[in-house]
Formats: sequence, structure tokens, C-alpha cells
Amino acid sequence: MQLTTPALIELARRLQHERKAQGLSREQAAAVCNVSVSFIRDAESNPGRCSLERLLQLTQGLGLTLALTGWGRDVDSDPHGDGISASKAHPA
Repeated sequence: MQLTTPALIELARRLQHERKAQGLSREQAAAVCNVSVSFIRDAESNPGRCSLERLLQLTQGLGLTLALTGWGRDVDSDPHGDGISASKAHPA
């Protein structure tokens, strides 16, 4: 997912959908993910205003994975030259 305005709108929609699919209120999701209720509201309405670190905390708390791709062959972002830039498997 590229972090463009349309992608952020889609991220907001999916975060809200996942929270509701799990039967969680904003208050419950905030407690599970260790974030504030206002952060949940912001992430579901305008995630572009949220820090990436907190968005990762929220997505992981909901059992989701947020992946970054397309780093290229830059040495700093791909030190081993193997095309792997970021990855985290979430246990099922």
C-alpha cells in the first residue's frame, strides 16, 4: 500500500471495519491496543495525522500486519541486497 491520500482513506476504512468485525467499541480497542480513544477516532477518520509508530501499534493490536515494500536496492534500507526491506509475521 502506498501512503497516498487515497491509501490513507482506505487504511482508515479498513481499521474501522476490522475493529467492528472483532466486535470492539473504540474504548475496548483502545484498551486492547494501549492507545487512547481519541487516537482510535483519529486513525479511523484521518490516519495521516497519526504517527506511524502509533498506527503500527494499533494495527498489531488488532492482529493486522502493515507492510512496507519497494525500498529498492538502497544500502541503508536493504543492507543485505536481498530485496527484503521490512517484514513482520503476526502469529495466528
